[in-house]
Amino acid sequence: MTETDRLLWVRRMGWATLATNIGIIVTGGAVRLSGSGLGCPTWPRCTSESFTPYGAADLHSLIEFGNRMLTFVLVAVAIGTYLAARRTGRADLTRLALVLGLGIPAQALIGGVTVLTNLNPWVVSLHMVPSLAIVCLAVLFLRRVDHAAPVVRRGAVVRLAWLVFAVAWVVFYVGTLVTGAGPHAGDAEAPRNGLDTLEMSQLHADLVFLLVGLTVGLFYALRATGASPGAHRAAHALLGIQVAQAAIGFVQYFGGLPVLVVGLHMLGTGLTAAAVTWLLVEVREESVPAVVPAEPVLTD
Repeated sequence: MTETDRLLWVRRMGWATLATNIGIIVTGGAVRLSGSGLGCPTWPRCTSESFTPYGAADLHSLIEFGNRMLTFVLVAVAIGTYLAARRTGRADLTRLALVLGLGIPAQALIGGVTVLTNLNPWVVSLHMVPSLAIVCLAVLFLRRVDHAAPVVRRGAVVRLAWLVFAVAWVVFYVGTLVTGAGPHAGDAEAPRNGLDTLEMSQLHADLVFLLVGLTVGLFYALRATGASPGAHRAAHALLGIQVAQAAIGFVQYFGGLPVLVVGLHMLGTGLTAAAVTWLLVEVREESVPAVVPAEPVLTD
C-alpha cells in the first residue's frame, strides 16, 4: 500500500468516526424522545438475567437495546481509525486516534450511570458531552490528515474564534439543561431537574443570539483581515447551520416540542459542534499540507 493510499484510508476512517458519532447523538435522542430510556432497566445487562431483552422485549426495550448495540459500531470504527493511523507512521494521527477511541467507553460509562440512576437529569445532561467532544476531535483529526505540523496564528481574530468555540460549548450544555427541565425525560417516571422551563429556554435563546452575533463578528473580521478561503468557507458553513438550528429551535418551542423536530435539533447540535471546530482550526492554523513521499520510479 502506497503512502497516498494510507492517507486516503485514514481520511475515510476519520469521516466514518465523525459520521457515526453524530449519528449516536441522534439515536440517543431517539431513545429519550420515544420514552425508552429505561427500556433496558439496568446496565451493563439489559435485564437482571440477560444482556439482551430476550423474553421481555417490547418496543422500548428494543429501541434502548438497539442504541446500545450501536456502541459496538463505534468501537469497530474507532479500532479501524487507530489501525489506519498507525499504518501512516505518523505519531500525531495515532495519538488523536487513540484519544478518539478512549472517548467511546467514557460515553458508554456515563450512559450506564444514567440508567443505574434511573435517568437522573443531571447525569443525563452529561451523557451527550463525550459524543460532542469526539465530534470536535474527529474534525481536528481530519484536519491533521492533510495539514501536519501547522503553524499557529496569534492575534485578536484567533481569540475571537476561541470565544465563538467556548460560547458554543456553553450553548450545548445549557441546551441539555433545557431538555432536563422539559417533558422529554426518557421515561414517564423519570425525574426532571426542577429548573424553570421558560427561564432556561430564554437563557438558551439569549446564548444562541450571543453565539450568532459573535460568529457574524468573526465573519466580518475574517473578511477585513484577508483570511484564507478555508476560513471563509468554514464561517459560511457555521452561520448557515446556526440559522437552520435557530429556526428549528423556535419551531420546536412554539410547536410544543414535537419529537421529530427535537430530533432534528439534536442533529443540528452535532453539526454545529463539527462546524465550530472546523472554523476554529481554519482561523487558528496556517495550512501546511502533509508531505506525501514521491513514489519511486522503476527503471530497467
